[in-house]
Amino acid sequence: MNKSTLVACSFALMALVLIVACNESKPKTQMEASEKSAAISVITREAGSGTRDAFTELVGTIVKENGKKKDITTKEALTIDGTQGVMSTVAGNEYAIGYISLGSWNNTIKALSVDGVEPSKENVKAAKYPISRPFNIATKGEGNALVKNFIEFIMSADGQGIIEAKGYVGVSDGARFESKKMKGKIIIAGSSSVSPVMEKLKEAYMALNPDVEIEIQTNDSSSGMLAAKEGTCDIGMASRDLKASEKEVLTGLTIARDGIAVVVNNQNRLSNISLADLRGIYTGNIRFWNQVK
Repeated sequence: MNKSTLVACSFALMALVLIVACNESKPKTQMEASEKSAAISVITREAGSGTRDAFTELVGTIVKENGKKKDITTKEALTIDGTQGVMSTVAGNEYAIGYISLGSWNNTIKALSVDGVEPSKENVKAAKYPISRPFNIATKGEGNALVKNFIEFIMSADGQGIIEAKGYVGVSDGARFESKKMKGKIIIAGSSSVSPVMEKLKEAYMALNPDVEIEIQTNDSSSGMLAAKEGTCDIGMASRDLKASEKEVLTGLTIARDGIAVVVNNQNRLSNISLADLRGIYTGNIRFWNQVK
């Protein structure tokens, strides 16, 4: 091998080493590359959402001012309607954070542990997971015979089994349900968090009662409670506690408990977040991902 060939080979080898080194040092994701300067995209739910009401209360972004409650969620937050809207927004934004019903979570996004506690049905049931709330239904009075029978089904072993199978926590040890072959129509309205499990309850009840029609109108908790108060639906759904003004008119019943999952994009390297940091993010005091401990 002559001298010029040897020099050429040496340069080629050096170039190869540099290429390999550069490739190995490249970050695996865009999140890792710009994490230090990446602003957090804060996603919240619309006003009237029971999930938002429960989240703000539990995380501490509701404060009292002049004797009245005030939501101090950052004005920079992007407001998204509905559970599915939040999920698709977070799935499409590498720097986003949001919150949804734990029972609605799937692997298109990542659910974070909170204060070291994994968001799971078992931890909600054991009261270990810090962000959980009730699923309530409400009627104006007791409701008619059909409504009462459907509620009996929900609270029976059969109904509670459906709730548990959907990933929520049952609240009743009722007996097995025996169909009375009811007839008629029920209109149910309210929370987009409660509606997925209500759809399953509806399907099972209608299979036992073929002459019953159940219509579910999905919007938000406050709309559901208003519809029940005004009599435009038979049963209202809320993913929060009933407000004092609602209790004056409506009869509420807790049918399940659910965690609120804090969710981020699957590319996010975070696996746990503290309640303090979560509060900081949602009040605007923490604006960048590298500020999250």
